[in-house]
Amino acid sequence: MTKVLFAAAEAAPFYKTGGLGDVSMALPRALQAEGVDVRVVIPYYSRRMPAEYQQQLTTLTHFTVQVGPRSMYCGIKTVTVGHIQYYLVDNLDYFGRDGLYGYWDDGERFAFFQMAICEMMERLNYIPDVLQLNDWHTAFIPVLLAEKYYWIEAYRDIKTLLTIHNIQFQGIYDPVILDSLFRIGTETYTEAGVAFYDRVNWLKGGLNFADAVNTVSPTYAKEIQTPAFGEHLDGVLRANQHKLSGILNGIDTQLYNPAIDPALAVNYTVKDLKPKRQDKHALQRRLGLPVKNVPVFSVVSRLTRQKGMDLLLSALDPFLKRQDVQLVVLGTGEPALEAAFQTYQAAYPSKVVAAIQFDTQLAQQIYAGSDLFLMPSAFEPCGLSQMMAMHYGTLPIVHAVGGLRDTVIPYNQFTGQGTGFSFDDYRPEVLRKIMTLAVTLYRHQPRIWRQLQHQAMTCDFGWEHSAQQYRMIYQQLAR
Repeated sequence: MTKVLFAAAEAAPFYKTGGLGDVSMALPRALQAEGVDVRVVIPYYSRRMPAEYQQQLTTLTHFTVQVGPRSMYCGIKTVTVGHIQYYLVDNLDYFGRDGLYGYWDDGERFAFFQMAICEMMERLNYIPDVLQLNDWHTAFIPVLLAEKYYWIEAYRDIKTLLTIHNIQFQGIYDPVILDSLFRIGTETYTEAGVAFYDRVNWLKGGLNFADAVNTVSPTYAKEIQTPAFGEHLDGVLRANQHKLSGILNGIDTQLYNPAIDPALAVNYTVKDLKPKRQDKHALQRRLGLPVKNVPVFSVVSRLTRQKGMDLLLSALDPFLKRQDVQLVVLGTGEPALEAAFQTYQAAYPSKVVAAIQFDTQLAQQIYAGSDLFLMPSAFEPCGLSQMMAMHYGTLPIVHAVGGLRDTVIPYNQFTGQGTGFSFDDYRPEVLRKIMTLAVTLYRHQPRIWRQLQHQAMTCDFGWEHSAQQYRMIYQQLAR
């Protein structure tokens, strides 16, 4: 049985800020179902840990980690949730804070975390066949195994897989950290190593030193090898394309299931979609919108430019003036974009609701109660929301990039195929045109609309297929 240690900066159900937290819970569970011996290591954010899990924690060991000249306490706690064993790296100075990220010393915090992982394995006598690393917070571990811990005999056969969830975030620091934090020399400070425009780039180091690299959709794996999407690492990715692949994320098809979702006013299935209208009316009532059978558009997202919210805002005004529709927005993000959606709510109170908050229950009610889900991302490594919306029979409108291209089949008026709508040309008028097409189809072609809903709801977005692809990579690495 292949042994995998899955290292990440966050994991649900303990704490999450985005998709990485969901993946760090769901993928290990799916891997275990495929016969992989998988354990997860994350920081112990003591102030963010829910009480029900706090009470179950036990301490396995503690030791000191040398962070530059300082010897820092490192405790290793453990808890088992959903048959998965989690290791939690404890240091109050670094992780006993209100937030997970965004601190001036994030470099030092995650330098400590990565060295703690490397030193923990031997102390726990848990030597994995494969270390799966996620994003920049853990991307420097392959460099450390080669340059700092090379003398540990037990680590010689460990293989590393680096998974990129978003290449925008890279961990870029002054070269002085090689000595001041990691206590390693400058031998790796080269173009073929970790050097990046007179800085050190952790993600680049991971790309060059890991045994395999993957990202979270096949299209994104291709896109990041181009200057448009590569965030200045496209050349490094092209040089490493022999070890680069794309594996789609999945969703929890039991959690996001309209047949059994307890958050819904009325449950429904792909065989009987009539109750979905009652969920629309319940959503309209909850949000104070007029209760009527108009097309309801929705957004459940971080309100950022990356998610295409500026494009959507540019497209909205003429569309709302002309069309009898409603728009429900749920999320938080850039203050200017939050304010802009609130301005639309003030201008169109019977058409627009902007809920500037994060509410999981309301999100699921929106997936069920709306007709069309807007996800016009500028770029999208994978995206989970479009898959969730489709599972509820809510058709997505997406910009055809990354995982959106891989998961949403655009409506074809000649064949009737499709699970949503997509556009290539990233301009407000193009988005507005596709939104208008969707409204026309909703109003005048109910039979085709139901067919598209059926096709969307019967897509298999479970984790099983993804887990099988990861297992194949582990087996190839462990040969």
